[in-house]
Amino acid sequence: SLPAKLINGGIAGLIGVTCVFPIDLAKTRLQNQQNGQRMYTSMSDCLIKTIRSEGYFGMYRGAAVNLTLVTPEKAIKLAANDFFRHHLSKDGKKLTLLREMLAGCGAGTCQVIVTTPMEMLKIQLQDAGRIAAQKKLMAAQAQLSSSSAAGAAEPVVETRTTATQITRELLRSKGVAGLYKGLGATLLRDVPFSIVYFPLFANLNKLGQKDPNAKAPFYVSFLSGCVAGSTAAVAVNPCDVIKTRLQSLQRGVNEDTYSGILDCTKKIWQKEGPMAFLKGAYCRALVIAPLFGIAQVVYFIGIAEFLLGMLPKRQA
Repeated sequence: SLPAKLINGGIAGLIGVTCVFPIDLAKTRLQNQQNGQRMYTSMSDCLIKTIRSEGYFGMYRGAAVNLTLVTPEKAIKLAANDFFRHHLSKDGKKLTLLREMLAGCGAGTCQVIVTTPMEMLKIQLQDAGRIAAQKKLMAAQAQLSSSSAAGAAEPVVETRTTATQITRELLRSKGVAGLYKGLGATLLRDVPFSIVYFPLFANLNKLGQKDPNAKAPFYVSFLSGCVAGSTAAVAVNPCDVIKTRLQSLQRGVNEDTYSGILDCTKKIWQKEGPMAFLKGAYCRALVIAPLFGIAQVVYFIGIAEFLLGMLPKRQA
């Protein structure tokens, strides 16, 4: 039932995000840093420096936004895919690959209603620490290089903002459109992702079915979700880099700004080279693989069906 799909998708999203959010934070910071302004050399270097400068919970900056909105996002994505698969099937017959891709396309298009503002707010909070650290480093370098400076320079103090403050400012200055900055880039990432992920998962999962009418074992669903998710994540990583850059409202010192998808693509290619489009790809694979593996296991277990079954039934 639809309520079961929504509950399962929401539970899967909450569990998955809690487990992998620090890796997602590292991905955002790695993708946003530009040549000449590199703060981190790898995912582990980013996480170590984050803990040292911001504490353990610094790795979870922006998690509240994700945990709040991931439930409707994952619920819409998974439920929409089931909806489109159901309506594209003819008399219960097996879907062709093209129809599976169309169902995934529909799911990816529906989810951006929630994904775009969620990612927009999350990126600002995740990247704030990187920008503050960069400013502190440059202030320290300037102090050391200036032999004529009298006394110690004033330390750079990071002013922490919340998702609520960012939302209010965007609504005040740009209206609802402010929360949907990067919508085109989000579609460019999420639609191809769903086109790759859902058919690949469905076909991998079928390989573990002993009987066509029975479910595959839960470990098959988990592994299928991990493989399909990581494959799709790496495939669309260039679009994710562009989306992350476009949605970042604040920039580090001497970092480029972008006017749109084409401008962003051109500047990254010219100034950072084609390999820049793969920044954070392994982080994104590490985030998406367990996220969707967990999602499929939650669906398999049927937690929502159990919870709904505990509700008192109406008397006829």
